[in-house]
Amino acid sequence: MVENIIVTDARTGKKYEIPKEIVMPDNLTIIDSRTEKEYAIPITNGTIKAMDLRQIKVSDDDFGMMTYDPAFMNTASCKSKITFIDGDKGILRYRGIPIEQLAEKSSYLEVAYLVINGELPTKSQLDEWTFHITHHTMLHENTKKFMEGFVPDAHPMGMLVSTIGALSTFYPDSRDIFDAESRKLQTYRLIGKVPTIAAYCYRHRLGLPYVYPDNDLSYPGNFLSMMYKMTELKYKPNPVLEHALDILFILHADHEQNCSANVMRSTGSSHADPFVSMAGAAAALYGPLHGGANEEVLRMLKEIGSKDKVPEFIKRVKGGEVKLMGFGHRIYKNYDPRAKIIKETADRVFEVTGRSSLLDIALELEGVALEDEYFIKRKLYPNVDFYSGIIYQAMGFPTDAFTVLFAIARTAGWIAQWQEMLLDPEQKIARPRQVYLGSDERDYVPMEKR
Repeated sequence: MVENIIVTDARTGKKYEIPKEIVMPDNLTIIDSRTEKEYAIPITNGTIKAMDLRQIKVSDDDFGMMTYDPAFMNTASCKSKITFIDGDKGILRYRGIPIEQLAEKSSYLEVAYLVINGELPTKSQLDEWTFHITHHTMLHENTKKFMEGFVPDAHPMGMLVSTIGALSTFYPDSRDIFDAESRKLQTYRLIGKVPTIAAYCYRHRLGLPYVYPDNDLSYPGNFLSMMYKMTELKYKPNPVLEHALDILFILHADHEQNCSANVMRSTGSSHADPFVSMAGAAAALYGPLHGGANEEVLRMLKEIGSKDKVPEFIKRVKGGEVKLMGFGHRIYKNYDPRAKIIKETADRVFEVTGRSSLLDIALELEGVALEDEYFIKRKLYPNVDFYSGIIYQAMGFPTDAFTVLFAIARTAGWIAQWQEMLLDPEQKIARPRQVYLGSDERDYVPMEKR
């Protein structure tokens, strides 16, 4: 509840009720020890504006105080209504709805609508949304020709990044970014076509003919068909695997201001179209520190080899010889809520595919780590990557395609972040400051005198 105060206008004698923060804002008092001047910096939503620090100067020609924050460790670059995370409590919500409820009751396309539009759709809204996305899954034939130019062993993420960027040339109308109908059309195109591109990347690698989208199938079912359909007239996805993939897409739909979301916003701030903006975001995801973590988990589990070797591996982790992949997170200091959901999903998947020996190693590793004071003290809990790679492998996805699956799911979040940035009147083109530590002015030295 907003606290109000009564203000009397001395000219008229009239009384007005005004929110307290307008008249008496919370302030951060700063005393500059260099000048002994005192400054009152307004506090809003638990933050101060960096530009308010510019008034803190030693002299009139001083540029003013800046903050220095490599990697944005403690800097909010935007205001957002999309995703809420409380890392200490292990909470993740899309538009206020807990991820646990969405994973249990929703579908990826419904979640995509929620993330982008702010509310859960009605039945008619979801039907219309699904129809448009389903009917924008086909790629222009020239896009296929473009993809055929990649060498057979090209990394699927490199192909995905390049092809998404190339779509900008196929849809020049996407540059009309401030037209709401145009943005809606590009949204349909991106969510619809990214799985098609991803599946084509996979089949290009194997030298298999491309499989066209099947509009009769669900979003995850159609993707599985484009990946694995062979000579059968109609591909029928296993319902358990289809549902598991839908859940995995939901869990990866958005994750606040991560590296790739930041790139999406930063590129989009120049008013670039959504295709090239998303190509940049996908390129950020391509990096092993962002999207490739579940791949590293699989390598680690294979290196361990068997359950009985887990204690020795834990000993090596404590000794600093190797890293424990899939544990710990930049944001979460508790059990990643997505990891709990994936762990439950894994059991259902392995009932269909057969139990993986890597799962037994993972369960043993998790059990030992969660009871060890070394990991408890450092708040190292399993994250979403710890189990997702094992599931993807069981479903037949090659290891280097894991990040592509991540990109399919994150498409909705990237679009939501881009659109929110675009419509925020406070946002301008991204242009961070720097702390210059290079040489002062000096003269050019001719070649013969160097």
